[in-house]
Amino acid sequence: MSKHDIFRRPIPPAAERIRQIEAEPLPCNINALLEEARAHVPDQLAWNFFESNEVATYNDLAARVNRMANGFTSIGLGRGKHVGIMLPNIAAMPTSWLALARMGAVMVPINTRYTSRELGYVLDDSEADGLVIHESFLPVLGGIRRQLPRLEGRIVVVGEDNHGCIRWHDLLEKSSDRFSPEAEPELDDLVNIQFTSGTTGLPKGCLLTHRYWLICAKVHARGDFLTFKRLLSATPFFYMTPQWLLLAAFYQRGTLYVAAQPSASRFMNWVRVNRINYCLFPEAIYRQPPSPLDGHNELTRVNIYGHNHENHADMERRFDFKAREGFGMTEIGAGLFMPVEADDMVGSGSMGIPTAFRQCRIADEHGRTLSPGEIGELLVRGPGMFDGYYRKPEATAAAFHGDWFRTGDLARQDERGYFYFIGRMKDMIRRSGENIAAREVEQVLDGIPGVAESAAVPVADRERGEEVKAYIVLKKGVTQDDLPPERIIEHCAKDLAAFKVPRFLEYRKIPLPRNPAGTKILKPELLKEKPDLRAGSWDRLKGRWL
Repeated sequence: MSKHDIFRRPIPPAAERIRQIEAEPLPCNINALLEEARAHVPDQLAWNFFESNEVATYNDLAARVNRMANGFTSIGLGRGKHVGIMLPNIAAMPTSWLALARMGAVMVPINTRYTSRELGYVLDDSEADGLVIHESFLPVLGGIRRQLPRLEGRIVVVGEDNHGCIRWHDLLEKSSDRFSPEAEPELDDLVNIQFTSGTTGLPKGCLLTHRYWLICAKVHARGDFLTFKRLLSATPFFYMTPQWLLLAAFYQRGTLYVAAQPSASRFMNWVRVNRINYCLFPEAIYRQPPSPLDGHNELTRVNIYGHNHENHADMERRFDFKAREGFGMTEIGAGLFMPVEADDMVGSGSMGIPTAFRQCRIADEHGRTLSPGEIGELLVRGPGMFDGYYRKPEATAAAFHGDWFRTGDLARQDERGYFYFIGRMKDMIRRSGENIAAREVEQVLDGIPGVAESAAVPVADRERGEEVKAYIVLKKGVTQDDLPPERIIEHCAKDLAAFKVPRFLEYRKIPLPRNPAGTKILKPELLKEKPDLRAGSWDRLKGRWL
């Protein structure tokens, strides 16, 4: 049977599918979804971390989650506690997340490329009560451990080199596979404090509930009434995408195949070997050299985000699947999707229509709805979005027009109801899928002795989407010889994750352009100064001036 036979089966129109999805009751919490899958397919693999050879059936997984919940409880990490998780893509990561959700506790996922400064900020800002960390990241923790006394006795290490801390595997293996929570978690109980980059400097913690995750996973799993038994996750689990992909696999009673880390060159081999039916398809895969094997796969539908729409049709032809755009972000989960039957929209660049549980509109700066075709800010509302930013009421209030979340993205809607992305209002740089707040980079640059002011801007890049460029104005009396590019890069690398460190540096002998009040750097003016922003810059990767 051809993989395309799945599209020959009649499915209800998108509007009817949305009504059905919204009408169906949600499981009462994340663990209830796992238990439903366990009851239906106990011996089916729930996940396969194929590079570390870690597999678990639904029956095994439910028991492990209970054991880990008991283990966490035994060291005082009970209901309502916040637990940082700094782990690579190994089974301990989602096992810990599901166990915390089972208990009514809260996971604070941490980017594994963070420096000590960034790790300390997240643990402090989230008021973490405990930490689960891989042994390879202990040196990052070492520099700030004394500053976090509340963690002592609740640091759990995955690995053998535990530095006197609690071993994760001891908690797992020495606990019972029966667990009774203090109180059964409810849909609106908190599950994650998920940090996301903003426009005002350091990341903000989004408050995500059981309802958030169950809705986000359901609209991805059920949006087209298709069956996907083998799903692939190729991004780090500290991001939201692998987390909803796992729950989508639970809804499908399928298996999530997890790669240790992203790889454009190995991606299609993973797809073929594991017979993947569904995945998010990075544009970098399309840019790989064509192969006669490209169309030999079992992919039926893939999601794409921000791809060059001119390549859309050729990508579908080359890889023999249906690729559909969408729109989502940490604060809203899923927002827009392109129905699988909308073949006439291939190459249009549209993000689609609102998913189940979501309403979307285009508004002016005052929140007033604009007419079709007009460009304005994309606003979104509906149940199961984030519950605000942790301990940041002002930022939460600023993020809404009433009950409509302000995405910070410019978009338009056509007469048929399809939405199109135009650009970002936020001062953000997006490099290889990572959101980088320009202000955070500038804060580190401005802290370098000898730097008077700085500005971080995006530079278009074929491989990574955007790269970070920094403009540097030195203090009076300081020369470029006193503060060469290598020293600036070295300083940044101490306080910024590698993906945030500027690639391009340009020294300016005149002040940065500002508004009349002098309170804001006019970055559009910088971007217009030359057609190629790389010209006259120091290129960190090439180690020379361009």
